[in-house]
Amino acid sequence: MSIASAFSSGLPAALSAMLLLAGCSDGLTPPASIDGESTVNAIRPTGEQRTRHAAGNAAAAYPATGMPVTSAGNSGVVMDDAYGELQAQPAGALPKIDSDEAMGVTAPQATSGTMQVPQDGVNMDAGLGVLPVQGLAEAQAEEIAEGNATQVVVDGIGTDEPRQLGEPATTPEPMTMPMTDASAELGGSAPAAARAAPSAQQDKVAYIPRFNNPMSVPETLGGMPAAEKSCRQRLQRLGVKFRDLPRIGKGNSCGIAYPIELQGLSGGIQIKPAAQVNCQITEAFARWVKNELAPAARLRYLSGVKSIHQMSSYSCRTMNSRRGAAMSEHAKGNAIDVGKIVLNSGKAILVRNKSFFAFREKGLLKAVRSDSCKYFTTVLGPGSDRFHKDHFHFDLRMRKSGYRHCSL
Repeated sequence: MSIASAFSSGLPAALSAMLLLAGCSDGLTPPASIDGESTVNAIRPTGEQRTRHAAGNAAAAYPATGMPVTSAGNSGVVMDDAYGELQAQPAGALPKIDSDEAMGVTAPQATSGTMQVPQDGVNMDAGLGVLPVQGLAEAQAEEIAEGNATQVVVDGIGTDEPRQLGEPATTPEPMTMPMTDASAELGGSAPAAARAAPSAQQDKVAYIPRFNNPMSVPETLGGMPAAEKSCRQRLQRLGVKFRDLPRIGKGNSCGIAYPIELQGLSGGIQIKPAAQVNCQITEAFARWVKNELAPAARLRYLSGVKSIHQMSSYSCRTMNSRRGAAMSEHAKGNAIDVGKIVLNSGKAILVRNKSFFAFREKGLLKAVRSDSCKYFTTVLGPGSDRFHKDHFHFDLRMRKSGYRHCSL
């Protein structure tokens, strides 16, 4: 067969097949399942849609960058067409993945007006069902406001007139007063007023603890220095009767840091009146009386010493009370004056110049002068000057040269 005959016989059949195919494909859409998927983005629009989007979009097999990839059909998600056409959502479809509905976020309920915060704040305890807890400061403030505080309340602190507010809420225990001899003889009891007398402890506004024994207070806590404590221990061994006094101070020139009250010496010797001196002069005086004065009195009068009468101990004054003179050792409690010595026999020996025939008295007074210089740094008496004509003056004045002044 020649080419011409073959072409003439087959040409009509080929044209008929092409026309038939073109006629069947015009406007034809793909079936529901292509390649086992429901993806339709690879299908270009035909006809009218192609014409409408030709100016704005290139005809591509896939959507441009940033264009959402759509799923359709069986997934039920809302489909955005690659070319801007929103397809209808099937009934019962699921929400979009990034929507509020998919994330479980509900729309806020509309409220009328603005939300107001209570004036006293939000009570979280009431909201959680917890009982309120009252603090210590609130309880004490409540007590003070009601006037029934368990502790003493003082007003006016920092002023010259502090005062106590109200009374403590505690009930005082009844106080039993001892019966007097008169009431015991009558077979009665103590008066009702005495029984109902309030305790003195209730009137105290504040209580500061104190040590009964000053010797027990450590020096680091303001107690006595070790030298003062040692001095008092020596006084006890010497048999000295004394007691500690509060600090004496009067300006920069007068005062005793750790004063004591000298009441008696060993052997029952009394000091009349009791002398306010420091511990150092007390120790020297006690040793002199024990080692010198008492033996000299027994030697000459065959009697011990009963009492020693002092004329001056602590006194804030100058030497011999003269204006412009240096301060006396009496101003520091470092001196003591003796005006009379009384023996156990009743004999009273006055310190003054004696007559020619008073041999025993003159001998005793001379022994006092000579022996006392071993214990004191200054000894003055009758014959020294007009200021010491009727008494002995003993002190422990410290001089740079170590000089001792004894007027014999």
